[in-house]
Order: sequence, then C-alpha cells, then structure tokens
Amino acid sequence: MRGVNADSHSVTPPAPVPVLARLAVPAGILAAVVGAFAYVAAVDPNEPGHYPVCPLLRVTGLHCPGCGGLRSAHAFAHGDLVTALHANAMAVAAFAVFAVLWTVWVVRVARGRPVRIEPGPVPLWTLGVLLLVFTVVRNLPYGGWLLP
Repeated sequence: MRGVNADSHSVTPPAPVPVLARLAVPAGILAAVVGAFAYVAAVDPNEPGHYPVCPLLRVTGLHCPGCGGLRSAHAFAHGDLVTALHANAMAVAAFAVFAVLWTVWVVRVARGRPVRIEPGPVPLWTLGVLLLVFTVVRNLPYGGWLLP
C-alpha cells in the first residue's frame, strides 16, 4: 500500500513541497503584473489610438473610478508619482495595496503558512463607499483636481 508503513500501519506524511515550487504562483502573478506595467510604460496611453476610450466616459461624459488608470500606471512605471497621483489617485493606492498583499503572500508561502485574506463586510463596504465618493467628487465642478 502506498503511503502506509507496513510495520506500524500508519500513514506517512507527504513530502514537503520545496520553497521554489511554492513560490511559483506568486512569481507568475508578479511576472504578469510586471509585464502589464512594462507594456503600459512602453505604449503611452496619453497618445490617442493605443487604448480604447472608457465606455462610461464616451456615453455620459462622466469619469468612472478607473478613468486615468492607464495614464497613472504609465507615469508610475516611469517614476513620476505626482503625475500618477493626478491621473488616478485610487489607482496609485491600489498599486500600493497590491504590493503589500503580494509581499505578505510571498512571505507566508515561503514560510509554508496558509494564506487567507478574508475581508469582512466593514472593509468591503468602506472600499465601496470610498470608490463611490471618489467617483462623485471627481465629476463635480470642484473635484476637477481629481480628473485625469
């Protein structure tokens, strides 16, 4: 019988997974994100014709919470944090949150610990309200400083 010690009839524990194998998925995610940022850094979203226009902006003239995100990523990739914040401050915050969560993920996986990020209703509602307020304010006359 496989996995059973014939002498004591106990199940042998599975072999531990090597650290590099455990880090494969986080490394793949990082490679995809770096590739996306490299593409946006190389193909300037400020030049028309490279990326599609936001459908909400095209139809209604209103800026969604993601409007300016590509310009923000382009500026961020070029090290221009002020321009990135002006293009879409929420996107820059999302870049920082991704970096923190990815780092926590890698550290926990490297140590062989489980990774569970289960935000409760309060953080999710807070995020939703924050995005809603950001969207409304950036579309009001005095919120022009939040427009891309």
